[in-house]
Amino acid sequence: MTVSQKTVETSHGEIAVRESGGTGTPVLMIHGNSSCGLVFRNQMNGALGGRYRMIAPDLPGHGASSDAIDPDRSYSMEGYADAMVEVLRRLEIDKAIVFGWSLGGHIGLEMIDRFPGMIGLMITGTPPVSPSQVGEGFKPSPHMGLAGKEVFSEADAEAYARSTCREPYDAELHAMVARTDGRARRLMFEKFAAGSGKDQSVIVATATVPLAVVNGIEEPFVDLGFVSRVRYANLWEGRTHGIEKSGHAPFWDAPQKFDPIFARFLESVDRA
Repeated sequence: MTVSQKTVETSHGEIAVRESGGTGTPVLMIHGNSSCGLVFRNQMNGALGGRYRMIAPDLPGHGASSDAIDPDRSYSMEGYADAMVEVLRRLEIDKAIVFGWSLGGHIGLEMIDRFPGMIGLMITGTPPVSPSQVGEGFKPSPHMGLAGKEVFSEADAEAYARSTCREPYDAELHAMVARTDGRARRLMFEKFAAGSGKDQSVIVATATVPLAVVNGIEEPFVDLGFVSRVRYANLWEGRTHGIEKSGHAPFWDAPQKFDPIFARFLESVDRA
């Protein structure tokens, strides 16, 4: 499957955008903190990418995108959400399904009110917390401290890449983390800790867009018990989904198990 790449000019900066060759309903793939759209290569290059128009931008300050023109504006969940909506608008897309991984899931939740054309949202590695629930939604972890650290050593970059994606580990994962504008981590984390953006526990309890919640059972950062107890207004298939022998990024470490669930979700919201 051929994946193309181009640059989209936005008010947040130049955004690198990968697109699969599929011509079906657009599917916006939003990566996590200190990653980039390349992390979705299994889906983009596979059967799903051949069916759907999969779009995987690099967030401002990540991957092949430029650093943010105004870091204080862009480096937050709501700033990234605005940037992703602007990318869709520049691509003349008014209807799409959204998949968000980790930080990307939080961005997807922030997009619900900003992008009326969202017909479905899947989140992975994303506890929908209120500001007071951060300690409940996330597990204590030595690597969680890296999420908001501005300056990374080579050891930090490797540790973060390995903890977030696990195997197969390769140089591209390390390069994604090492390239990231450290201000993006620090500012996003500071704003998240300060309670900026919408209360995401309220978003999922009130939003009518179909929401799929899929996690690796060996998730190192998110408390899956908390995720299963959250009140959802329109939880896809009426339950959260767990993938055995998978961690924070099941689309990467267990695509053979993740992709059939993803395909089922895409089909269900696409035909609704």
